[in-house]
Amino acid sequence: MAPLIVNEIISPDTNLLIAFLIGIGFGFVLEGSGFSSSCKLAGMFYGYDTTVLKVFFTAAITAMVGMLFFSLFGWMDLDFVYINPTYVTSAIVGGVVMGVGFIMGGFCPGTAFCAISIGKLDALAFIGGLTLGIVFFTEGYPLFEEMYKANFIGTPTMNELLDIPRGVFALGLILMAFAMFWVGEWAEKKFPREEY
Repeated sequence: MAPLIVNEIISPDTNLLIAFLIGIGFGFVLEGSGFSSSCKLAGMFYGYDTTVLKVFFTAAITAMVGMLFFSLFGWMDLDFVYINPTYVTSAIVGGVVMGVGFIMGGFCPGTAFCAISIGKLDALAFIGGLTLGIVFFTEGYPLFEEMYKANFIGTPTMNELLDIPRGVFALGLILMAFAMFWVGEWAEKKFPREEY
């Protein structure tokens, strides 16, 4: 949406409306895919349901390939795409905290809000814990600031870190996705579970 606002094609209010409608659509698709079920999400970690892996890997590959083609056709300048600054230590610690919370609660933040919208009480408990975690981090930030800002490496992309062209990295990631889909299918057969 941002280029539409910057170029004054739409107003900020229209942008918020479009974002709201996209959010509703995203939630609808999440619910329709079963992502409001903590059993489906936890199934990823236990190997009996790899739908999460397949959906999110497919979304990432689709977005990546789409952006590469948009760049190729001159419709998008990838140099203007915002990349979050990378702080290695906080990324690792945050990933571990997020992963543990995901496994314990059976939700990630997005799927928790999807689940609460259909009245799931376990999602309400998860969001309560998520909120407490946010308050704890925010109020305790002075204690965490040094760790949070440790090992800053700028805003590199994976292909820059690996020193390979974007297209080669994209091909490698697509091949890795196919390999992970195969592993996911194998895991579902190896660790079957009754319908939940």
